[in-house]
Amino acid sequence: MKKRIQIGSRYVGEGEPTFIVAEVSANHQQDYHRAEAIIRAAAEAGADAVKLQTYLPDTITMDCDNDYFQITQGTIWDGTTLHKLYQTAFTPWEWQPKLMHLANELGMECFSSPFDFTAVDFMQRMEMPAYKVASFEINDIPLIRRIARLGKPVILATGIAYLEDIERAVQVCKEEGNEQVILLKCTSTYPSPYEAMNLRVIPNMAQVFDCLTGLSDHSMGTAAAVAGVALGAKLVEKHLTLARADGGPDAAFSMEPDEFKRMVDDIRITEKALGRVTYELSQQQKKSREDGRSLFVVQNIKAGEVFTMENIRSIRPAFGLHTMYYEEVLGKTAAEDIVKGTPLDWRHIHWD
Repeated sequence: MKKRIQIGSRYVGEGEPTFIVAEVSANHQQDYHRAEAIIRAAAEAGADAVKLQTYLPDTITMDCDNDYFQITQGTIWDGTTLHKLYQTAFTPWEWQPKLMHLANELGMECFSSPFDFTAVDFMQRMEMPAYKVASFEINDIPLIRRIARLGKPVILATGIAYLEDIERAVQVCKEEGNEQVILLKCTSTYPSPYEAMNLRVIPNMAQVFDCLTGLSDHSMGTAAAVAGVALGAKLVEKHLTLARADGGPDAAFSMEPDEFKRMVDDIRITEKALGRVTYELSQQQKKSREDGRSLFVVQNIKAGEVFTMENIRSIRPAFGLHTMYYEEVLGKTAAEDIVKGTPLDWRHIHWD
């Protein structure tokens, strides 16, 4: 039976187009009109959904400047504190119903990543169709349990997760009766170096956890996303900004609209090219078989003359006897005169 999960009006899973998500994140730069512009750009680029982040600086961390709260992990955000970063990055909650309405008007789904119980409840009141658990929250078991209980699809990013972390998060969802889990391969470095991405985990994770898998991609360009789809990713998420030069906390690893559109187009082409497992030939391929090999008379042959390597050959096109009969025909004699360029036929051969 095909695995499919419904997110709003769309399905994600086997036999469905890749579900492509534009992550708005902090690229709005605290400007509502810019947030709207990003959503419009996502629609024009062909995204299936846009994703927000639902938190306040004081719900995702605390305002403290001691060493524990300094960002020193070798990221693009080093040199500030968690609270100061999230003050610039959070999406005002009063925007989110309007942004969701705009996304829906433009034919896209809209959902978010909640970072505490109040965010989960806020998203529930908005009737968002899915919940994304960010990589750094995969160990927040109470949060995952609260989300899973709602019975909506749960998208789990695995960027900082060991195998046991993924197992625990999936098990919590199952304990709450929620089997609608999509696991995203993710590399929590920004931008992600290609050699650290290990996209082969995507099909392995699908097999190990018997669930749909996808890719939360922080690398530059379209190559990793397309490769992920070829390996079985059913959902692809990429950050979108209007222009990297505009700056912002996530700008350095975000796509611009023309790049996002190129990725969508490349993924759709890849889906067509992947096709299905079949050894049947299309009508055009069947027609092309005429250009294959077969046995032809390559010299004029008189009746009674012996077929030799010099007067018959395996060549293109394919209107003569199959080449499998080549050795069987050699040494036989011609039943009639045969003109050079004639496709060899059984009636030409004298069987004595």
